[in-house]
Amino acid sequence: MSSGGVGIRVLIADDQALIRGGFRAIIGSDPQLEVVGEAADGRAAVALTRLLHPDVVVMDIRMPELDGIGATETICADETCSSTWVLILTTFELDVHVAAALRAGASGFLGKGVAPIELLEGIRMVARGESLLSPAATRSLISRFLASPERTANDPERLAALTAREREVVALVAADLSNEEIAGRLVLSPLTAKTHVNRSMLKLGVRDRAALVVLAYQSGLVSSPHAERSGEP
Repeated sequence: MSSGGVGIRVLIADDQALIRGGFRAIIGSDPQLEVVGEAADGRAAVALTRLLHPDVVVMDIRMPELDGIGATETICADETCSSTWVLILTTFELDVHVAAALRAGASGFLGKGVAPIELLEGIRMVARGESLLSPAATRSLISRFLASPERTANDPERLAALTAREREVVALVAADLSNEEIAGRLVLSPLTAKTHVNRSMLKLGVRDRAALVVLAYQSGLVSSPHAERSGEP
């Protein structure tokens, strides 16, 4: 996050000028946010991210030159952009797009039909790297797709570095529990729960909770989207 007067610097990537203008107006209405640039295609989004180092890129999926998935993957794989997070905002709320965006490294996914206040809060949440951001219906699409036979085969060795407690915590993150909810479930302090989450991300080499959720499904640690919430086996 920027150390200057403005808290969160945002880059908008969308091929429609009218939509970019709308996003700029909404984001600019929040004193905690600042639009630092706009891109009309994926290649421009990558170039501007490397140049401007925004905190968050609000990324469309369908764009010319390079689509939002490809741009997200390039940005998230670039070590010089390690402080930038990507929020996918699109009209194409299909499970395959959600999963592809998250696998590419996106930290969140929202439909363009969300209310302005949801967009603003979404940007703040993604900038904090706190959670997988999406409505309940989209979370269901994510988990159903990742839990399908098309997902990566179970790889228990991927989780070998985790302690038993950290595995519990990762499973609860995948069930969409917050740090406070995890603390209550495991009888821990919220700070201890957050520490377990951060250590798990560090050990597994993922940059945020969204990637942790994807890995939890891909590794076979969890398979039912809501099992941890409901207490089901």
